[in-house]
Amino acid sequence: MAVSAVATLLFLLVASPVAFAANHVVGGSGGWSQSGDYSTWAAGETFNVGDTLEFNYGGSHGVDVISKNDYDNCNTGNAIESYSDGKTTIKLSKAGPMYFTCPTFGHCQTGMKLAITVKDSSTLSGSPPSSTTPSTPSTPSTPSDSNGATGHFGSMNKFVVGVSVVLGAMFAFMC
Repeated sequence: MAVSAVATLLFLLVASPVAFAANHVVGGSGGWSQSGDYSTWAAGETFNVGDTLEFNYGGSHGVDVISKNDYDNCNTGNAIESYSDGKTTIKLSKAGPMYFTCPTFGHCQTGMKLAITVKDSSTLSGSPPSSTTPSTPSTPSTPSDSNGATGHFGSMNKFVVGVSVVLGAMFAFMC
């Protein structure tokens, strides 16, 4: 019985952070493209340490992690990290602002850039969503379910997984 209780406790300690991490698909179903409105998309999301950002894009695009200054000036020459694999997943490992852009010439200037603020996962969930969204030129976008939809479904998944973990632990202790 003691071994089963210790094993369950270890499982809960390891599984809990993973169970409550969200995967944010940048731009929703529209993905990372020139037609996205990333300020609006980010405003509908809450980013926490441990979450991931998933960028889905075609061959003419990429993802650069950049500084605030480079974000403000659309400078893609000093990227902190660069990706061009078509499906990039970036783990949000620390709290604070993060900045992203497409390194293709002219794409940042037309609005293909993203600024977010990652909250410490210990921050109370009752606070309003936070995102840093400096003004960007308006880009046309078509209405879709991409504005925050993944965030709502991600929350439901976290709830279901959390309840499952708690019920599993209760069952293990009863046996």
